[in-house]
Amino acid sequence: MIDLRFAIRQLLKSPAFTLLAVITLALGIGMNTAIFSLINDLFLKGLPFEEPDRLVILQAEAKERNLEQLPMSVPRFWHFRDGQTAFSSFAADTGNGYILTGFGDPVQLNGANTTANYFDTLGMRPILGRTFLPEEEMKADVALVSQNFWRKYLNSDPQAIGRNINLNGVATTVIGVLPNPPVAWFGRDCDIFTVKPFQLPGLTRERLMRGVSFLRVVGRLKPGVTADQARSALQILQKSYREALPEAADNSWSPVVISAAEDATGNLRPAFFTLLAAVSFVLLIACSNVANLLLVRFTGRRREIALRMALGASRSGVVRLFVFESLLVSVIAGVVGTCLALWVVSVIPKLAANNLPLESGIELNAPVLLFTLGISLLTGVAMGLYPAWQSSRADLVDGLKDGGRAISGSRGQQRFRRGLVAAQVGLSVVLLAGAALLIASFVRLSRQPSGFNPDHLLVGGIGLPPAQYPDPEARARFVERLLAELNTTAGIQASSISDGVPLNGNRSSSPYARVDGNPVPVNQRPLGLTRAISPGFLKTFNIPLLAGRDFDERDGVDKPLVVLVSKSTAQRLFPNEDPIGKRMWFGPDNNTGYMTEIVGVVGDVRSLRLDRQNDIEFYRPWTQRSNPFMAVTVRSAIKPEAAAGMVRNALNKLDPGLPIIQPSTMNEIVDQSLGQRRLTMTLLGVFAGIALLLAMVGIYGAVAYTVEQRTGEIGVRMALGAQTADVLRLVVKQGMIPVIIGLALGLGAAIALGRLLTAQLYEVSAHNPALLAATSVTLAIVALLACLIPARRASLVNPIEALRTE
Repeated sequence: MIDLRFAIRQLLKSPAFTLLAVITLALGIGMNTAIFSLINDLFLKGLPFEEPDRLVILQAEAKERNLEQLPMSVPRFWHFRDGQTAFSSFAADTGNGYILTGFGDPVQLNGANTTANYFDTLGMRPILGRTFLPEEEMKADVALVSQNFWRKYLNSDPQAIGRNINLNGVATTVIGVLPNPPVAWFGRDCDIFTVKPFQLPGLTRERLMRGVSFLRVVGRLKPGVTADQARSALQILQKSYREALPEAADNSWSPVVISAAEDATGNLRPAFFTLLAAVSFVLLIACSNVANLLLVRFTGRRREIALRMALGASRSGVVRLFVFESLLVSVIAGVVGTCLALWVVSVIPKLAANNLPLESGIELNAPVLLFTLGISLLTGVAMGLYPAWQSSRADLVDGLKDGGRAISGSRGQQRFRRGLVAAQVGLSVVLLAGAALLIASFVRLSRQPSGFNPDHLLVGGIGLPPAQYPDPEARARFVERLLAELNTTAGIQASSISDGVPLNGNRSSSPYARVDGNPVPVNQRPLGLTRAISPGFLKTFNIPLLAGRDFDERDGVDKPLVVLVSKSTAQRLFPNEDPIGKRMWFGPDNNTGYMTEIVGVVGDVRSLRLDRQNDIEFYRPWTQRSNPFMAVTVRSAIKPEAAAGMVRNALNKLDPGLPIIQPSTMNEIVDQSLGQRRLTMTLLGVFAGIALLLAMVGIYGAVAYTVEQRTGEIGVRMALGAQTADVLRLVVKQGMIPVIIGLALGLGAAIALGRLLTAQLYEVSAHNPALLAATSVTLAIVALLACLIPARRASLVNPIEALRTE
C-alpha cells in the first residue's frame, strides 16, 4: 500500500506525463481489446451446441470443373446416411421462408426445413416442448419456433405447445420452443423450423432424384473418430453411390468434410487475423512511446534514486517501485481502453454492413476482460522494467553531486531511445503501407463497373404459398398481373421479376452443354450460373442487349425453351461464331437435359462478387423456370424507399395476404457486398493513423528531450560562432538518423509481409512501388516536422542563458 500511495503521488505530480501515457496506452489496449472481443466471438467461443468439435459439415467438390462448396442432393444424402459408420448422427437442413398469417398483417419469417433428428444432432434442447419425432418427417405439419417468436407472437405462453399457427396457408402445430438460434449457423432472425426437408417447391420428385443439390448436411462424429477417418469412409460411399445411381448429376463429385466452426465463419479468418497483427503493432508502438517517456522520467529522478540507495534501499526495491508506477499507468490505461473498446465493438458491425455472423449486443465477457487485464499487466511490466533497471544503475556519488542538473543518461540509454524511435517508425511503415494498399484496393473495387445501374432501384422479395400457387401456370398468372399493375403505376419506370438480384447472395447453377458436337454425360458437365428473369429485367437493371432479342410473350410456360447468354459466355462457348440460334442442353432431366435455343446476348454482370467476373452466366425466362420465391425490382423516378408503397398497393390488389420481404435499395445491396472489405480497410486505416500520430509524438518527444539535455552544448556551439542553420542541421540530423533506419527496416518488412494481404487486394500489387514510396515519404515528412519543432526551439537558445544554466 505504501508503494501504491507513492506511485499515485508521483503520477499526480506530473499530470501532463500521466495523461499522455494513459491516452497513448489506452489507444493500444482499447483497440486490442476490441479486436480480440470480435475474434473471441467469431472464432474462439465456439458454436453453442453440445460438443461442437465433433460436428462437421459435408459438402462436395469437382475440382476438375472448378466446382467447390457444393451442397448435397436428396438421393446422395439418403445413400450416405444409410451406409455411413463414422457418425453417431447424420442430419440435413435447407433454408425456407414462411408467411405467417393470423397475427395482424401477413409477415414473412425466415426459417428452415430440417430432418427430424437435426436438433438432436446439433445438441440443441428445446426450452419448452420437444423436438421432431422420426415418424413426423415429411408427413406432419408441425413446427419448432424460436424463443423470440414465442415471446413476440405467443406472448411467452407456457401453454403455447399444441397451438396451431398458419404458415404458408397451412395450419401448423407448434411442438416446441428453441433457444434463439445462433446467427453464425442459421443467419439472422431464423424463427421457424419445419420437418419436410426432402421437397423443394417448384421441383418434381423425379427432378430431385436426379441429383439436384440443395441440402446442408451436418454429421456428429462418433467418439474417437477423426474428420480424416470420416473423409476416407465417405470416399468408399461415393463409389457405391456412383454405381447405384449412374445417371445422377452429382455422382462424380468428391465428398468434402470441414469442421462446423470453419463453415460458420467462412472466409473471415484472414481479414481478422490481419487486423489482430495490425493492432498488435499499434500496441507495440504505444509501449515503445511510453517506455521512452519512462526512461526520460526515471533518468530525471537520478538524485531521488541515489538518495534512496544511500538510505539503504536495494536496487531491486527501486526497480520494483518504478515498475509499480509503470503498472499503475497501464492498469488505468486498461480501464480507459475497455471503455474505448465498448464503443468500437458497437460500431464495427455497422461498418461491415451487418455482414458479420455476430449476435446482437456484443459484450466484453470474462475472457475478453481477462485478456484486457493480462495485456495491461504485461504492458506495464514490459515497458517499465528496462527503464527502471537502467535508471537504477545510478552512481551514488555522482547522483548526489548532480543535484537538480539534467542528466542525459548513458550511451546505452541513448541507443535504447533511438532504437525505440526506429522501431516505432518501422512498425508505422508496415501499418501505413497495409492501409494504403487496402484503401487503394477498396477504391478500385468500389469503382468497378458492375454491369448494371443500381441507382433508383428498389428490391423486395415475395413468397408464393404452394397451397395457393401450386404450379408454374398459377405463378405465371400472378407475375403477369403484378407486372401489368406495376408498369401502369405513375412514377414507376420499369419493373421485373427474377429468382434473385445481383450481389444479394442468391445463386442457382445448372449443368449445361452444347447440343452440337459430342456432349459429355450430365454428371460430367460444368455448372453455369443461371438466373430466371421476366421480360423487362434488362431494362430495369440497364443491362445492355448486345445481340438478338429480349424475352417476351413468346416465351411462356408451354412455349419452346429459350435462353439469353452473357457476352463472356458467348465468347467462351462460341468463339468466332454467332451464338444466336444455337442450341444447348440445360439441367439433369431426361439424362440429357432440356434443349434450349439461344435468342440473345447481353452485357456481362458481376452477379456474385464485384471483384470477380462471371465467365458463364445464363438467363432463362421466369415462366419456364419459376419457383415460389421471387424478387420484384422496380426502377422509379422518385426515391426508391418511397416506391415501396407503390409495390405494396399493387400487391394488395392481387393478394393482400402476401408481405413484401426485406425491401431495400439496390445501392444498399451493393454496399453490403463490400461490407467486409470496408471494415478491414477502415480499421487498418484507423490503426495506421494512430500509429502515425504515436510515431510523431514519439519522435518529437525523443528529439525534444535530446535538445533539453544538450542545451548547454548548443549554447557553447552558438557562443563559438555556430549559426541557426548549423543548430537546425545538427538537431534534425540526429533526430532523423533513427527515422531513416526505421524507414528502411519498415519497407523491408512491408515488402516481406505484403504477400499476406494479396488475397484481400483487388487489382493492386502487394508490392506497389508508388504506394510504398508514398508511405515512406509521408512518414519522412511527419518525422521531419516532429524534428523541426524542437530544432527550431534549439536554434533560439540564448548562449549566455544556456551557459549560466549549465
